Amino acid sequence: MISFEEMGLRPELLRAVQTLGFELPMPVQEKVIPAMMASDTDIVALAQTGTGKTAAFGLPLLQALKEGSNYPQGIILCPTRELCMQVANDIRSFAQFMKWVSVVSVYGGASIENQIHDLKRGAQIIVATPGRMNDIIRRKKVNLSEIHSLVLDEADEMLNMGFQEELNTILENLPEERRTLLFSATMPREVANIANKYLNNATEISIGTKNAGADNVKHYYYTVKAHDRYHALKRIVDYYPKIYGIVFCRTREETRDVAAKLMKDGYNADALHGDLSQSQRDYAMQKFRDKALQILVATDVAARGLDVDNLTHVINYNLPDELESYVHRSGRTGRAGKSGISVSLVSTRDKSKISILEKNIKKKFEARSIPDGRECCEKQLFHMVETMEQVAVNDEEIDDFLPVIYKKLEGMTREELIKRFVSTEFNRFLDYYKDAPDLNVRESEFRSERGERGERGDRGPRSSAPGERKRFDDEGLVPFRINLGFRDGLSPTDLLRLIKDYTPKTKVKVGKVTIMKNDTIFEADGAYSDMLMDAFRDAYIADRKISLRKTSGRPEKTFETKRRFR
Repeated sequence: MISFEEMGLRPELLRAVQTLGFELPMPVQEKVIPAMMASDTDIVALAQTGTGKTAAFGLPLLQALKEGSNYPQGIILCPTRELCMQVANDIRSFAQFMKWVSVVSVYGGASIENQIHDLKRGAQIIVATPGRMNDIIRRKKVNLSEIHSLVLDEADEMLNMGFQEELNTILENLPEERRTLLFSATMPREVANIANKYLNNATEISIGTKNAGADNVKHYYYTVKAHDRYHALKRIVDYYPKIYGIVFCRTREETRDVAAKLMKDGYNADALHGDLSQSQRDYAMQKFRDKALQILVATDVAARGLDVDNLTHVINYNLPDELESYVHRSGRTGRAGKSGISVSLVSTRDKSKISILEKNIKKKFEARSIPDGRECCEKQLFHMVETMEQVAVNDEEIDDFLPVIYKKLEGMTREELIKRFVSTEFNRFLDYYKDAPDLNVRESEFRSERGERGERGDRGPRSSAPGERKRFDDEGLVPFRINLGFRDGLSPTDLLRLIKDYTPKTKVKVGKVTIMKNDTIFEADGAYSDMLMDAFRDAYIADRKISLRKTSGRPEKTFETKRRFR
């Protein structure tokens, strides 16, 4: 293995590396730094977040700077404000002994006038989000004539966030004689197109395999019924009392609901989603970085650029729709050589996605049973005892109170004291898990559901065009109204799945479905009317009460929706 000294870095950078505690280069640094130092060729580097890629491009970028000019020589583009700020701080720490180097960060949500002022004072490196950088270029407030290096950090994320047009504009305004370095965790078609269009004979460097998960992350999945999903999440959190992780949800509403329920149930959690103001986002993320929060519930979009070390778990409350999203989610744990766990809660209909993920990320997923109440209590009890063993005792402050305490407890035996201590701290868990149901979906139930879907291989009655939709005898159909609509992303298939989840032992026939903005009218076999009403009487999706009632009239048409139901 080559050392930092052998790479030929200037003395100021070697001193910074030593000050920061770097000993040996990480794999991405060992490959990228010598390649950048040896030539000016373009580079495409595929590496997960948390692998040390900022130093991989930051150190040689600083190495190539020429002293004496106040115009920018390098630009680093990042997908989010948070990542932009972090990368800028990292570059400044690498340049701490290069006193003439100025690093300016440029991002939305802050005063553009102040940022323009900082640029006018002089900057050798700009770290920017594409939107704000494009705005500054459009205003002609920056001289880009001396740019010799452009870094696209987390290029796949930038394209996922819709920055294609901004990237094109920025790239077209830079000098043709420049080096472009593209860093990405995955290599979707859009990233490949950017590389083919704007990079010249690029050298490709891969740390691991394209679209593959990190080697030191274990992948577990738990099969659950839809209405048991939150309870299964609680069991997993209770089973890992030292958990420090992110729970990923699909929608803002689901994120709010899950976080609110966790907080209500006494967990140290908070939400991160797109409806929050920037100050609220910053506050929540800082609490999480400081470990004042144990669990952060977030959407994929909100968590982009959230760079936190030492996460023990990532929990997929629902599997994401895209492979790249799963790679990014799971890659937030198991970073910098540490191990991590990626947990997925899947319904029986989503189990097929696991094998697809296994094939694409080239990692095996382990099917696990949802812990029962006794297992959760045992884990929590041992954690409490371990915490007690390690607690620091302040002898000077407590000694004055001990005589009274000894006097009050002198009639109790050692065993009684331990039992009372445990009960004081532990009764909440014991009460909650008393007679707790088994949340696991048994193989027999899974086979039964697959059988009921029929040999067609679909998820229920075939959803044909409105004019071709299968009808039952009019006398057997009863119209119902449910308070879910296309605003919630509901589709006919989702409705069938919901009915199946709440009536697992019955095969309810469903006729025509009309999906409106906030409600849906559907026809169901009248023989099951009372059973349907009872099944949905106490039904919830997250904290939202589901209302099902009989209605009058017949639906005339079906509205399809492309949005996914939660």
